[in-house]
Amino acid sequence: MKMKMKMKMCRFVVFVILLHGVSVLLLSGLTVSAVSLNLSPNRLQFFSGDPVSLSCVEDGQTVDGTVKRTRGGQTEDCGAPGSGFGRFTGSSCIISELLQSDSGVYWCETSSGRSRDQINFTVSGGELILEIPALPVVTGSDVTLRCRNRNDETVAAYFFINRILSGSGSEFILSRVQPSDEGLYSCSTDTLGESPQSWLRVRDPPPTTSAPPSTTLCSSTLTSPLPDSLPPPPPSSSVLIPVAAVLGPLILLVLVLVAVLLIRRKQTGN
Repeated sequence: MKMKMKMKMCRFVVFVILLHGVSVLLLSGLTVSAVSLNLSPNRLQFFSGDPVSLSCVEDGQTVDGTVKRTRGGQTEDCGAPGSGFGRFTGSSCIISELLQSDSGVYWCETSSGRSRDQINFTVSGGELILEIPALPVVTGSDVTLRCRNRNDETVAAYFFINRILSGSGSEFILSRVQPSDEGLYSCSTDTLGESPQSWLRVRDPPPTTSAPPSTTLCSSTLTSPLPDSLPPPPPSSSVLIPVAAVLGPLILLVLVLVAVLLIRRKQTGN
């Protein structure tokens, strides 16, 4: 009787582990890759007359999509006739000569949805801009800020965070950035004036999905082999992501409780 009960418990443990692994794979398969807007060069400030290239990126690859912007309360599409801006070359939206009126909020839309982040870049008509990244920087990385003049030369300057003087020199280095480093950054010199202000964004690195735990608890008593591989995850669906994220662990918990109750009922019956 004890051996039979031990066999049942071992199979139950293996069942729970496999169920957990399948849940992890299903949830990871339902995660839609984030669509983002990529700028080249990667900065938030430009001089009037500078060129810029904007493209939609998914899984690190450039994909077909529509680059949009909001300006003066109106939404415009890149390359659209009449009210559009820029032109499409391949998969990129090219603005060959920026105007101050091109300052605004830009984002991207693809068949997978719209980009989570919006980029608000500024086109300056002055003599100084701050070289600050447009894309979010990862927590723990180093960021170097520089002041540039219209000749694209780095100049010695004063650097400000939220209007507070925080450093001076030819560059300003933020070591191992943290969310607390987010804020409005600008620079100035005695002769060229002050650059526009731009917001530095800091983001945690994406989480990694750990593999389901393995066990050798019942290896000596199992009579049936484990499957070589788990079933592949279904196609991604942006609609099911929040539902799966909530129901997956809940269903797993209910199954575990039901299995425990069945085992206890059999023990009571025996």
